[in-house]
Amino acid sequence: MNIPDNIKYTKDHEWLRVEDDIAYIGITEFAQKELGDIVFIEVETVGETLGKNETFGTIEAVKTVSDMLLPVSGEVLEFNEEVESAPEIVNQDPYGKGWIVKIRIEKPEEINELLNANEYKELIET
Repeated sequence: MNIPDNIKYTKDHEWLRVEDDIAYIGITEFAQKELGDIVFIEVETVGETLGKNETFGTIEAVKTVSDMLLPVSGEVLEFNEEVESAPEIVNQDPYGKGWIVKIRIEKPEEINELLNANEYKELIET
């Protein structure tokens, strides 16, 4: 299981990669394997400022639909158009081309509440 060290994780299986005050958010490799083939991703929150753990979109797989929650408070700046037209990219490259939204972080201190790679690995192995 690929669990990169340079990003943070949530207990709900989202990841967050920080670049200055901007963050990219997606779902983990574990999450995409549990969901199965992803067929549709919907994000209607671009331009909105949301709090930590608020729903920013939904992800639909063959067998289920799940809400995606923002790991930290922020303004949703962009929805990855590539995954909108080809959602299977999230299955193929969840930490790279499969990012889902880009946000401007409102409360950087919330990053410290997220899991590091080792903590996330422990979570999914229990």
